[in-house]
Amino acid sequence: MTLIRSRRRPMARRDTPACLDDLATDEFEGYASLFNVPDSSGDVVARGAFAASLRRRPPEKVRMLYQHSAVEPIGVWEEIREDSRGLYVRGRLVLDVMRARDVRALIAEGALNGLSIGFRTVRARRDAGTGLRTLTEIELWEISVVTFPLLAGSLVTAVGGDATAHHIRNATKRIANRE
Repeated sequence: MTLIRSRRRPMARRDTPACLDDLATDEFEGYASLFNVPDSSGDVVARGAFAASLRRRPPEKVRMLYQHSAVEPIGVWEEIREDSRGLYVRGRLVLDVMRARDVRALIAEGALNGLSIGFRTVRARRDAGTGLRTLTEIELWEISVVTFPLLAGSLVTAVGGDATAHHIRNATKRIANRE
């Protein structure tokens, strides 16, 4: 008599992005800066670089602009904080402004997804070996939605409304394709 034994496959663990908070139709979130990642100009933001600025300037005092243009405010920041990854932001587009409606539509379709910080360097040090400049204290003035961020990973990660599921689905596919 043949004895058949079955063998359980070990469970796999897979981390995927998820939007745990419900975002309103006019809201989006993402990372405006990442820690310890060089940008295209050779700047690296150190963890804690925004802390003093964020104590002095609450989110509603940091401007949300389109393409760093001071004449094109498009919304308000509701949350800006440092976490282990970088500068997390959550904001609300003012949909009474035509440019904000355009930005909302472009973000929802994935045609526009970059974030970029406008700041003044307070303290920095340059590594003689690599030439990289590490920013240790930054005075944050504004955060813009941009087409081409200087730091490639500074991106919108979720947008409210029906597009949220679309963004999460696409991000999950990208992660799965890398593995």
